[in-house]
Amino acid sequence: MKTADLTSTYSGNNHYARGSNQTKVRAYNERLVLTLIRQNGPMAKAEIARATGLSAQTVSVITRALEADKLLQKETPIRGKIGQPSVPMSLNKEGAFFLGLKVGRRSLDLVITDFTGAIRARINKRHSYPSPAAVIEFTHMAIERLLNNLTNEERDRVAGLGIAIPFRLWEWAKALGLDPKDMEDWKTEDIAEKISQKWDFPIYLQNDASAACGAELVFGAQDRRVIFYIFSLAFSLAAVWFWTIRFIQAKLEMPLQWARCRSAKAMAQQSR
Repeated sequence: MKTADLTSTYSGNNHYARGSNQTKVRAYNERLVLTLIRQNGPMAKAEIARATGLSAQTVSVITRALEADKLLQKETPIRGKIGQPSVPMSLNKEGAFFLGLKVGRRSLDLVITDFTGAIRARINKRHSYPSPAAVIEFTHMAIERLLNNLTNEERDRVAGLGIAIPFRLWEWAKALGLDPKDMEDWKTEDIAEKISQKWDFPIYLQNDASAACGAELVFGAQDRRVIFYIFSLAFSLAAVWFWTIRFIQAKLEMPLQWARCRSAKAMAQQSR
């Protein structure tokens, strides 16, 4: 996608993405509409058109397609104004599901969330220290347990697994009171690749601090300043200085990059 295909404007501390009416960026426009509704709550088509710069016809086509894909749903019409009642559109929490794995120095957590980001279920395991083999074994077990609680239709709407993990874990051997050999496998083992061999959905791995920043942008308060800090209270205290502009692309595309979730394979192809 060429940069010229997308436009954006700034107003104060907030970044407002603008849509494009070109056919080749339809997927982008769908993600934009989904992100806008997630940030602002239910919105009528006219409000979406004003906020994105898209034509009313384009917004109507997009919202109909997203509703057909069960990513959007109609709310109760708002009456009492001149003209036809306004029908707000909201995210359908059953529209997609996401798995998330946190690899900690003292514990493992695997959760499943719905399309609004609400946690549906969580599985936790404590350990003395993480090893690649133990993390992979736990992940397979936890995914199976969580997916068994979904219907077949919901299972088909699982859009992927995100892994948040501290990088260079082998350097923590001394702090954990371990022999350096106990953590050496982290230098060569690719847990994302190993986990992906069993599952048919995309798997994404990211540094835990970067994942926290991305999550704050997606699910945190939207009236923040351009620059802010994230503090992580875990095995150690970490402060992350974060510049919002660096994550504009992630803000727009994660986790709503699976805009047309007909199948895991189709979603993976579209997000490339």
